[in-house]
Amino acid sequence: MLDDSSRLHAPIVPRPSDLLTRVLLDLRLEGVEYGRCVLREPWALSFPAQRDARFHFVARGEAWLWTPQMPWKRLQAGDAVLLPRGSHHVMASAPEVPAVDIALVARKPVADKLYLLNEGSSPEAPHVAGTLDSVMFCGAMRFNLDPLHPLLAMMPDLMHAGALVSRDPAVPALLDAMEREVALDRIGACGILARLADVLAASIIRAWVECGCSDSTGWIAAVQCPKVGKVIAAIHAEPQRDWDVPALAELMGASRSRFAEAFTRTVGETPARYVAKVKMFQARRWIQNEGMRVAVAAERLGYDSEASFSRAFKRIMGMSPSAVRAA
Repeated sequence: MLDDSSRLHAPIVPRPSDLLTRVLLDLRLEGVEYGRCVLREPWALSFPAQRDARFHFVARGEAWLWTPQMPWKRLQAGDAVLLPRGSHHVMASAPEVPAVDIALVARKPVADKLYLLNEGSSPEAPHVAGTLDSVMFCGAMRFNLDPLHPLLAMMPDLMHAGALVSRDPAVPALLDAMEREVALDRIGACGILARLADVLAASIIRAWVECGCSDSTGWIAAVQCPKVGKVIAAIHAEPQRDWDVPALAELMGASRSRFAEAFTRTVGETPARYVAKVKMFQARRWIQNEGMRVAVAAERLGYDSEASFSRAFKRIMGMSPSAVRAA
């Protein structure tokens, strides 16, 4: 009789694509502004560019979305969009409606960082009036990585998760919970809403990864190419490791030339450049957030001298590590 005990107790090894997906979904959100918007036709809201990411979820009715990079896009109930870099965009009931800056629209504060936009029109916002048409959930959030970090740079300016409700049955319950927190104004509502919005954003990311099959580079390409995804996940898991091309090629199980070609085609830049960026963003995090000495960061990342590290840091980050530490 065969002994299956080792098979039964053997650890489950994640697929290479799961490793990268785990990295993507591990992005945490720090701070959130959350709003429930009851909008009446005709309406159009302009969201200026900002450092924080933004998301919109169309709960009822429909909306049109415009960004400088693309023409008007129709969104229907159940659709969600995430703008990872907070780029300028307009949400409207129809493309021809003149847009009003979101900062000028009257809102009802519920708690710190929470608001309702459903109080009708104001002199500054004449387009929020008329008959009830659309309900949207909007949020502003900050990823736990620098907006220019290579992992976020792989994201497109816009992530559209069509029919998110039908793709993820948990979303309606999530939105109901968020609405209850706003309506009841209970103690700790801000913290709970921040976590719920975190889950909603992760759901948008996951839905986009699952259905965004047209992307030829970036996240989608990396997830669809498990061997490259495995390499990217490893780089982010151990940024302090000496990741040279031979080591990465061995990890992928390919020759150096074949690995370099596949990585550059998928990610959009060379392995050496990508590794250097990840290292320097990690160094800035150590220096800026943890107060680490420049010499210690240089040694931890495998540089022979503080001077060579500082030159590489300034070339990639645009400022010296000592300036980051002083700031």
